[in-house]
Amino acid sequence: MHYIENGISEHNAHPFGTDVTWQKNELPESLLRYRGHEEQPWSETIPPPREGILEDKWVDMWLEDEDRPIKDFCCSMQKKREIRKKQERKIAKKTGWESWKDERTRSWRKFKSMTSGVLQYFVLWKGTLQTIGGQFGTGIQSYFTFLRFLVLMNFVTFLLIAGFIVIPNIAFNELGLQQTFPIFNISDKCFEYNPNPQGLQRFYIYIMDILMGTGFMELTYMFYGFYKKMSVNLASFSYNIPLAYLVTTLVYFLLSLLWTVTRSVQGFKQSLITENSSMANYTDKVLAGWDFCFKDEKIVKLKQRSIRYELKVTLEEEKMRHLRAQRTMGQRIGIYSIRVFLNFIVIGLICGAFYCIYRSTQESQKLLESESVKGNFILELLAGYLPSIVITAANFLLPLLFNISIKWEKYTLSMEIRLTLIRCVFLRLASLGMLLYSLWNNITCENMDNKTPCEMCGYNYDYSNCWETRVGQEMYKLLIFDFLTVLVMILLVDFPRKMIVDHCSCKLIQFWGQQEFLVPPFVLDIIYGQTVCWIGTFFCPFLPLLNTIKYFIIFYMKKVTLFSNCRPADRTFRASSANFFFLLVLLLGLAVSWVPVLYSIFSMTPSKACGPFRNQVSIWDTISTSVEALPTVAREFLQFIASQAFVVPLFCLSCIVMFYLMALGSSYGKLVSALKDQLQMERSRKILLNQAYQ
Repeated sequence: MHYIENGISEHNAHPFGTDVTWQKNELPESLLRYRGHEEQPWSETIPPPREGILEDKWVDMWLEDEDRPIKDFCCSMQKKREIRKKQERKIAKKTGWESWKDERTRSWRKFKSMTSGVLQYFVLWKGTLQTIGGQFGTGIQSYFTFLRFLVLMNFVTFLLIAGFIVIPNIAFNELGLQQTFPIFNISDKCFEYNPNPQGLQRFYIYIMDILMGTGFMELTYMFYGFYKKMSVNLASFSYNIPLAYLVTTLVYFLLSLLWTVTRSVQGFKQSLITENSSMANYTDKVLAGWDFCFKDEKIVKLKQRSIRYELKVTLEEEKMRHLRAQRTMGQRIGIYSIRVFLNFIVIGLICGAFYCIYRSTQESQKLLESESVKGNFILELLAGYLPSIVITAANFLLPLLFNISIKWEKYTLSMEIRLTLIRCVFLRLASLGMLLYSLWNNITCENMDNKTPCEMCGYNYDYSNCWETRVGQEMYKLLIFDFLTVLVMILLVDFPRKMIVDHCSCKLIQFWGQQEFLVPPFVLDIIYGQTVCWIGTFFCPFLPLLNTIKYFIIFYMKKVTLFSNCRPADRTFRASSANFFFLLVLLLGLAVSWVPVLYSIFSMTPSKACGPFRNQVSIWDTISTSVEALPTVAREFLQFIASQAFVVPLFCLSCIVMFYLMALGSSYGKLVSALKDQLQMERSRKILLNQAYQ
């Protein structure tokens, strides 16, 4: 009983006596033991002696780890003094070189500890996140932690782009350095590109240009079209702008992938434990379900209600499984028929949304060119943002219908939440894909009778002489409109609702209740915005900076509305499993963003009138041209890496390593199953012994 009481505390003692510190989002069933500040396997941790006994053999075992500080020993001060004396006697026997080496090791360990402590003061929003976790729990804290992760990733991405693309272009233009690439004859229509309006313009035109990324905005470093195709030679130094642009794009995609995967792996073990049906059951909720970081009495009551809800959900799921096992063949056919019918309705709604997005993209350009819209600020703004409005409306309305239809499909409550989230994720990412498809359809003259522009230039120059900037403008407008939607929902929905609930005694209003802070939909919103940023960064290099500012503001706006307007949702998620799911969706968004960017790099003809890749057959030709200009040894080495002689053995080696890891994982799985069976046998044996004593 003493072990159980200690096992559910936040900072407790292990039954062996070793100091164990659990994170707030970890379970006591963690398969690691802690020694000091570092995780140690079970085999490397030495259990301390029983209380009141200090035998020499235990001291000698402790002294085998000479680098271990005395403060990490779990024993009384008298015992620590004895250990210190024996350590000093052992150190005194060492030679000068060994003593100097030990001193350097201790100094380095102390320096690392001090550096780690100092760096903790520079962690972004550390105190704010601790406050949120203390008052609302780790589930809601996971949203803000995830938002901080995206802020840092976007900022690092912009630093890469600024350091290798933006700043070199600014420096070369300001210094007036001459480009080494030839300047083409601009008499050809394909090379005509002048977005700067001529003559006297009204003031609202500048506001329109800022909101839509047109006009003078196209002649800034914000968009792809303004960057020059140049290679500057300074003595022995040569800087190729097109090559830097392309390589930086590939590097920040790779960095985002590695960063996200690393963060996903950190929470995978926790998610694997919490999602295991044999561990995430009643004992988990009763013995390890409480969050000791709460301080507010109201939040404590909400957490108690949440635990009751989780137990209720578990009981209802068991009841649903029992009823499902008792269903007759006719009942199963009826339920499956309803599910098929409702899924057809869901697919029809999604297809209708896709058609609306496609038509809005087609009509937006026509409306902007019509005489009835030109000159009217409101109509021009609505026409320009028509695709963004349709996408946002679909992402807002269809999830509401999904929540209604899922009730009739007779799934368990956990399955309802997962299936609804999967549908929402598919809708958001596929809506971006439909927007990009409609843009591609216009750029490549697909389904058009007159294909002369595409035959002449390789793309539809009548639609846009700089199609990369056109795609960047759409992503720019999506980012702005998504940000405005979040602000409008907070300022015009959340705050008024809070005031109505507080000051209105109507029973209907009170039944409506206070706004819930729903973590999954909010996380899907920022993942959607991050996917837009990834897609548009190649065409609008300043998009990561804008996204950093956007998420920075959203962090504080969500923090204000959380403390002022919202309460935790009744249906909560564990932080560990939720974080892993959200990072998995983020990886899916990253994979979706690769498709249009890589297709543009490898398959589409770049614009001839703008950008660093003008007048090339494809953007990837920059790599081939740069490799040919390298010295013979470097060129042959890179060609060998890209050849089948290197790729095929590498693929075979990767397959061997993969099968080895799969076999290793299978063996570990069998070992875990055997240990679970052994625990079950021990449990049965203890029950029998208890019955025998009674």
